[in-house]
Amino acid sequence: MKLYKNDLPDNVVFQNSVAIDTETMGLVTKRDRLCLVQMCSSDGDVHMVQILKDQCGKAVNLKRILKDSKIQKIFHFARFDVEILNYTFGIRVNNIYCTKIASKLVRTYTDKHGLKNLCKDMLGVDLSKQEQSSDWGRDSLSEEQLKYAAGDVIYLHQLKEKLDLMLEREGRLGLANRCFDHLQLIADLDLQDICPEELFVH
Repeated sequence: MKLYKNDLPDNVVFQNSVAIDTETMGLVTKRDRLCLVQMCSSDGDVHMVQILKDQCGKAVNLKRILKDSKIQKIFHFARFDVEILNYTFGIRVNNIYCTKIASKLVRTYTDKHGLKNLCKDMLGVDLSKQEQSSDWGRDSLSEEQLKYAAGDVIYLHQLKEKLDLMLEREGRLGLANRCFDHLQLIADLDLQDICPEELFVH
């Protein structure tokens, strides 16, 4: 687990996929700033970028990876993460996968699709969420915060692998990919304060 300030170093490279999560000051994108971006490679190496206040313009290497369409970005609840990343960095995150959407499409026998639930049910891992609501805007993050942040990305590759098998088995993998393709549109609507769900009701 490695922590950097404001950007990834030049020598950090991700090949075909990277698991990503964000920590912010709150859940209102235009009010609450991005504080941390955590990333995990398929072999379990975790890299975290702390974005200090008014320093988001320095994240050249991070933005390059987020925009790279050849690298799949695996999120849990990608809707929020993509929105805050697009808004903060003025970019388009490309090639998105969302474990929450995948779970809702295929685990229709339950209404529990949170990351903690998925890790427990599918991997037998009891994920702690104790630091979820802590102060992520601090100049110095605690060891407990960093461990929590790492936990939010370190299992996403394994979850994706298991969810893909279920999606393929149930004939819904193509449907899932179509949902992922529309996450950019949903993020754009959210930033305009237009509720996507309301567009499709009478």
